[in-house]
Amino acid sequence: MENLAYYIFCILAFIVAVVVLKKVAGCLLKTVLIGVIVAILLAIYFLYFKG
Repeated sequence: MENLAYYIFCILAFIVAVVVLKKVAGCLLKTVLIGVIVAILLAIYFLYFKG
């Protein structure tokens, strides 16, 4: 019975980790995407309009 509780705990911990990782990864992905877009816009500004 002790092993069953351990396996249930591991399964629950895995499910919680997947849900948290999904939320964090989604937020990080949006942040990285916005950072890339800003970097591209800055590069365009400095390379073409500033010079």
